[in-house]
Amino acid sequence: MNIVDVNGFYAGAGGGVRRYVDAKFAAAARAGVDLTVIAPGEADRTEPREGGRVAWVAGPTMPFDPRYRLFGRREAVFAALDLAAPDLVEASSPWTSADLAAAWTGRAARALVFHQDAVAAYGHTFLDRILPWPAIDSLAAPYWGRVRRLSQRFDVTVAGGEWLAGRLAAHGVGNARSVPLGIEFGPFSPSQRDEALRAELLTRCGAPADGRLLLAVSRFHPEKRLPTVIDAFARANARRGDLGLAVIGDGLARANVEQAAARAGRVVLLGAIDDRPGLARHLASADLFVHGSGAETYGLAVAEAFASGLPAVIPDRGGAADLAARGRSVLYRTGNAADGARAILDALEGRLSDAEAAPASLDTHFAALFALYRELTAVR
Repeated sequence: MNIVDVNGFYAGAGGGVRRYVDAKFAAAARAGVDLTVIAPGEADRTEPREGGRVAWVAGPTMPFDPRYRLFGRREAVFAALDLAAPDLVEASSPWTSADLAAAWTGRAARALVFHQDAVAAYGHTFLDRILPWPAIDSLAAPYWGRVRRLSQRFDVTVAGGEWLAGRLAAHGVGNARSVPLGIEFGPFSPSQRDEALRAELLTRCGAPADGRLLLAVSRFHPEKRLPTVIDAFARANARRGDLGLAVIGDGLARANVEQAAARAGRVVLLGAIDDRPGLARHLASADLFVHGSGAETYGLAVAEAFASGLPAVIPDRGGAADLAARGRSVLYRTGNAADGARAILDALEGRLSDAEAAPASLDTHFAALFALYRELTAVR
């Protein structure tokens, strides 16, 4: 099977998208799939990869993030598609990538891969203090109309989790299919626990040596609601007095996170940790994972925490909430710091749900995705 992924967000210096696509190349090689990723780059060139190749198409830099580029010439994208002669074309976002994949005149099957609910990520995050979520969704009717029209030009709309597939179906996307994401288990295990690291982090937080260490891993972005997480931590610590919080990550909302940390006290910001074994060691060495986003497609950080043996406090919406059955956890009302503090206290006192199953692996995700694509190409 020959797959082409038209991917406007793949970049050499990218983050989650790059890791996902690189893992897909490895899975394609194991499954006998030929994968071509068409992505905007500095110049027209083809870069061989295990499992396929990246066809870079020259395009301008993105105005707000120079790590990424834009597709500048649709004819160049169409030429790359013609050259690849795919059995199936993926579009990895509902924006330019999808418009290009849908407009190409080839006969291949088509899949729209829906990685993020922009209304939940942005609309719910910024407006839910003044409007209920159904009202925000109503205001976003033009966006949902675009998604419905776009999905009709594809054979399937792939969602990375059950929650997101449900959101798509509720807004009239009739061909939505859930293919839940997964994690790379390799580095993540309770065996990575490091008591010396735990003691060091408690000291850096200013917490007592016999205190409890909480950990958050997240991009510093408004949708991740890190100030809410930090506020919930501060409220819980006011009750207990023995807590410290370490936060791993960075991003455009760093100033807001720094201000929240300064107000709360007992919080240390560790920056981003790109070293996966190092991240695994931090996860396994904490006592409780705390998460803020109610708009996750899947919730990779939560799944990695569970694989590391760490219980978690999770918002009650989004893909992360779907994962609650896959690890010991407590849910709280999304965006509500007071209820988040209640959940932290419950978790630390042992009032946790039981895990029904372990998180899925990324290999399982790609096996299901390629099986779905084989079904579509067989029909064609």
